Amino acid sequence: MKKFSVFTVFASMMLLASTTLLFTSCEQEDAIGVSAPITTRSSAPEVPSLLEVGEGFEVSFHAYAEGVQVYVSTQTAPGVYGWVLKEPIATLYSNPAFTGVVGTHYAGPTWESNSGSTVIGTRLESVTVDPTAIAWLKLGAVTESGPGIFDNTTHIQRVNTVGGKAPATGANASNLGEEIQIAYTAEYYFYKAE
Repeated sequence: MKKFSVFTVFASMMLLASTTLLFTSCEQEDAIGVSAPITTRSSAPEVPSLLEVGEGFEVSFHAYAEGVQVYVSTQTAPGVYGWVLKEPIATLYSNPAFTGVVGTHYAGPTWESNSGSTVIGTRLESVTVDPTAIAWLKLGAVTESGPGIFDNTTHIQRVNTVGGKAPATGANASNLGEEIQIAYTAEYYFYKAE
């Protein structure tokens, strides 16, 4: 009968534990395409009733965004000019410290994970919570693809916005077509059917 020393048994246990940990980390990385901490399901945020998603749906992912809202000087009526939204350009993070990149947010509006899953939304409702920031939104998913964190997304909420609001003045005939970028941060909650 073969005898094993205490050291051999301990070393085998440590190897098994580290292999299990490595395998688990790889599974998490493959799930969203990043090695950053994963933001798991969280509870729905407190929002004005107009922005509630309602029963039958649950939060499937929560991300923090930091980027810009791009506006274009546009003639909105004869002799009337304003800054019109062209697109958002933002990075999505797994935590409020804006570390752990999980994806991007761009025109569409589109959210794309590092693993390649995407969701394109359309605005359903809007509420101005802070007059100095862009509105909070409830969006419905128009298209989504996976696999990944955005696969099967049905709704998106944009909440806790800071900045990003278009200037009330400055657009005119002399700068028609000019673009400006206004910094913003926000949180996005993604929902799936329960």
